[in-house]
Amino acid sequence: MYTDTERCVRAVQSKDARFDGWFFTAVLTTRIYCRPSCPVVPPKVENMTFYPSAAACQQAGFRACKRCRPDTSPGSPEWNARADSVARAMRLIGDGVVDREGVPGLAARLGYSARQIERQLLAELGAGPLALARAQRAQTARLLIETTELAMADVAFAAGFSSVRTFNDTVREVFALAPSELRTRAARSAKPPATPGVITLRLPYRAPLNPSNLFGHLAATAVPGVEEWRDGAYRRTLTLPYGHGIVALTPRPDHIACRLSLTDPRDLTLAISRCRWLLDLDADPVAVDDQLRADPLLAPLVDKAPGRRVPRTVDGAEFAVRAVLGQQVSTAAARTHAARLVTAHGVPVDDPEGGLTHLFPTPEALAGLDPEQLALPRSRRTTLTTLVGALAEGALQLGTDTDWERTRAELITLPGFGPWTVEVIAMRALGDPDAFLPTDLGIRRAAEELGLPSTPAALTARAAAWRPWRAYAVQYLWTVDDHPINHLPV
Repeated sequence: MYTDTERCVRAVQSKDARFDGWFFTAVLTTRIYCRPSCPVVPPKVENMTFYPSAAACQQAGFRACKRCRPDTSPGSPEWNARADSVARAMRLIGDGVVDREGVPGLAARLGYSARQIERQLLAELGAGPLALARAQRAQTARLLIETTELAMADVAFAAGFSSVRTFNDTVREVFALAPSELRTRAARSAKPPATPGVITLRLPYRAPLNPSNLFGHLAATAVPGVEEWRDGAYRRTLTLPYGHGIVALTPRPDHIACRLSLTDPRDLTLAISRCRWLLDLDADPVAVDDQLRADPLLAPLVDKAPGRRVPRTVDGAEFAVRAVLGQQVSTAAARTHAARLVTAHGVPVDDPEGGLTHLFPTPEALAGLDPEQLALPRSRRTTLTTLVGALAEGALQLGTDTDWERTRAELITLPGFGPWTVEVIAMRALGDPDAFLPTDLGIRRAAEELGLPSTPAALTARAAAWRPWRAYAVQYLWTVDDHPINHLPV
C-alpha cells in the first residue's frame, strides 16, 4: 500500500487507525516517522514519504515519534493473510528466529538461500532480515526498559543484542533517547508493577474486536491445568525456547491487557508474538467484515457483532494433538482426554495464583506413551500415536512459517485424518484465513437455519464468495448455535 501516495496521504490526514501497521509516514523535515493515526498536526504533503516497515524508516535515518510510538502499532495484516516466503519470513522474524538462529537459520526454515531471502525482503519491505530483526529488538528492549526493573545490561541481552554498546546505540538511534531516559519517562506516568518479575503491557489491535467468540472459545475449550478463565482473564502456561511462562490476557475496550511471567526474559519477543497470534490481533476486521457483509445471509450476523477474530493457538503441535482428541466427541470430553495427557506427561510448573499446574506435553514427551492407557477407540489411538511420532521426528512441522497447502497434503495422509481435522488445524494452528469446515456439525446447523446449502459440496461452492476470509465466516456461522464458545464466561 505504501506505494499508493494519494491513499496514504488521505489516511494520514484523516488519522485513520485502521492503517496503522500497513505503512509508516516519514517526515522529511523533522526526520521522524509516525503511524498514520499520529495525533499531531499532519505534515505538508510534500514533506511526507512512506515506507512499508519501521525497519525501512530506521534504515533511512528516521527516528520513532515520541507521541504515537509507531513501534507499538499492530502488525501488518498482510503477513497473516499470505503463505508466500516473504509472509512466512515476517512471521518468523516476529517470533525472534533471527535473534536465536541468525539469517542462515531463517533461510533454512524457509528452504531458500540467505541471499534469496535478503533480496525478497528488500524488494517488498525496503529492509533485509537483519534490519527487520533489529527493529524487533529495539521494540522488545523498550518494553523491558519501561515495564521491568532489570539492569540495562540484562535488558540488552534479553532483547537479543550482542553487546551493551550496540543496545545503547540502537535505542538512541531509534527513539532519540538513552535507555535510562526511556525508563525515567515511563516512571513518571506508569505505576510500578504489582508483582516483581511480571511484565505488564498493552497489545494493540485494529478495531472493532469482539471478545465474545475469541475469549469464549478459549475458555470453553480450556485444558485444566494448562489454561483457565480467572477474574475476567484468560490464563495459560507457555513452553518457550529458554524456559516457560504464564500469561494472563484480559480484553479491554481499546487493547488487550497482557501480564507475562517468564523464567527467562529472552523469551519475551516470542511470548508476545505467540499471544498476538493466539488472539489474531493483526487482522483487519473492516476488510474481512465488508466482504462477508456482501452476502445477504451473512450480513445480519456480521452487523450484530462485528470484529470477530479466529481463535488460534500458541503451539501448533499442541493444537493438533487436541484436535485429534476432539474428533467426534463433545467439548467436555475433549478437555477430559487432554487433561489426562497433561497430568501424565506434562511438565509441572509453579503458579503463584494457583490455578495452572503444567505445561502441555511436547511431542517428544508423548512419543513414548502407551496406547493401551488411552481411553480412546483403537483407531483414535493409532491416529494420535502416528501424529505424535511424525511431530517428534520432525517429519511434520506445524509452525506459523509452514506452507499451508503442503502441510494439508501431509496431514491428509495420516491415518484418521479427514477434511474436518485437516481444516481445523489449518485454521487454528497454521493461521490460514481461508480454512473452511463444511462438514462441521455447528456449520451444518447454521447453514440449515440460515437457508444456506446443507451438503458440504454445495456449501463450499456457495462459500467461494467469502474467500479469502472463510475462516472468519466460520466464526460468524458458529454464533447461530447457542454454544458456550460464543460467550464470555460470567
